[in-house]
Amino acid sequence: MKHIVSIFIFLVTGSHFANAQFFGQVPEPTKYKAEKVIDPDYGITMYEKLNFAIGGDSVRNDKRGYAAQGWIQDIYENGAVLHKGFYEDGHLKIYKNFFQNGNVERAFKVIDFKKSNQQIFYPDGKLKADITYYDGGTLMETDYYPNGQIEYTEENSKSMEYLVQRKSYAQDGKPQEIFELIDPKKKIYSKKEYYENGTLKSEGTMKYNAAMIDYQKDGIWKNYDESGKLISTETWQSGEERK
Repeated sequence: MKHIVSIFIFLVTGSHFANAQFFGQVPEPTKYKAEKVIDPDYGITMYEKLNFAIGGDSVRNDKRGYAAQGWIQDIYENGAVLHKGFYEDGHLKIYKNFFQNGNVERAFKVIDFKKSNQQIFYPDGKLKADITYYDGGTLMETDYYPNGQIEYTEENSKSMEYLVQRKSYAQDGKPQEIFELIDPKKKIYSKKEYYENGTLKSEGTMKYNAAMIDYQKDGIWKNYDESGKLISTETWQSGEERK
């Protein structure tokens, strides 16, 4: 019952969180140097280890040495807000991190009892990644280039046993690889690979081998040159080419 009540509180306070409204007394913030907490490639990741919903396994203690409870705020040395989060028994439940310019770096929220979402942003405020978690695993993820173009997208089954789709694109929007489930019952996929100019390089079908935890070429595969001309055809079975 305690767990159910806690989740209800997180869902309710989450709607207020977007407007930076906090309840109760927020402890004195801890100060951090920006260069120590912002990775140029991955952003502010120091709090991920405190979020069990995305695989974290650490606990935050307050200044008295007890597991952190309630709202906690951290700041940069210049006084700008770095982090605002709600903790329960040292674990993060809802939070936002910020760049020194005030823009949100990432925001995490609970959607329901099993599902949660995290959005990560570039310093200029543009969306960098949108990730939906289900029962602790990544259900869906979409990554973006700084120009707003989709770079990569992936979706897994709710059981987390196999992929539903995986696609990647160049910065100009041209596809690089398209991998999609076309027969859910037999776990058969269509895969297409492309040259840098966007023309099709190869295409064929693959099958998921649950015993091997692997996706194997299975069926007819066609290969093309950069002008789009068919140059070869192959026949595959369970990951082995048949001559």
